[in-house]
Amino acid sequence: MAADRERESRAESRSPRFRLDQPRNPRPKLLPDYDPEAFGRLSERIARFLGTGRFIVWMTVVIIMWVVWNVAAPDHLRFDQYPFIFLTLMLSLQASYAAPLILLAQNRQDDRDRVNLEQDRKQNERSIADTEYLTREIASLRMGLGEVATRDWIRSELQDLVKELEEHRAVFPADGSRRSDVSDR
Repeated sequence: MAADRERESRAESRSPRFRLDQPRNPRPKLLPDYDPEAFGRLSERIARFLGTGRFIVWMTVVIIMWVVWNVAAPDHLRFDQYPFIFLTLMLSLQASYAAPLILLAQNRQDDRDRVNLEQDRKQNERSIADTEYLTREIASLRMGLGEVATRDWIRSELQDLVKELEEHRAVFPADGSRRSDVSDR
C-alpha cells in the first residue's frame, strides 16, 4: 500500500499529466491575429487603385506640390531642402509597400484563375462525356430505324407490286369469256 502511494507520487512529480479528452489551453501568441481573407481583399483594393490613372495623377500633383513648396516657400517653412531626400524616402517607402501588395493581389488572382481553370476542365470533361453518350444513342437509334418500315419504303414496295400486277395483266390479259378449266382435266 505504501509502495503504491510512493509510485504515484513519483509519477506525479516527474511530469504533469495532460488529459487527452479535454482541449489544451491556447498558447499566447506573439504576433497579432488578422484575417488573411480581409487582408487579401484590402491588398487587392490597394493594388487596383495603384494601377489607375487617378493614382498617377494624384501622385504627380503631390510631388509637384512638394517640390514647389520646398523651393518657393520661405526658408523656415521648408521641410525638405533641394536634393529632396525626404521625398525620395517617402517614394521609396510607398514603393516598398506597393510592390508586395501588388504581388499578393496577383497571387490571389492566380489562385482564382487556377480554380476557374480546374472547374472549366471538369465542365469540359462532362460535356465531352455527354456528347459521346448522345452520339452513341443517336447511332443506336439510326441502326434501329434502319430496320423499321418507313412510309416511303412501303410506298415504293406498293408501287413495285402495282408494276408487277400490270406486267402480269399484260402477259395474261383478262378477256370477257370465262373458261373453266374443268374440260382440261
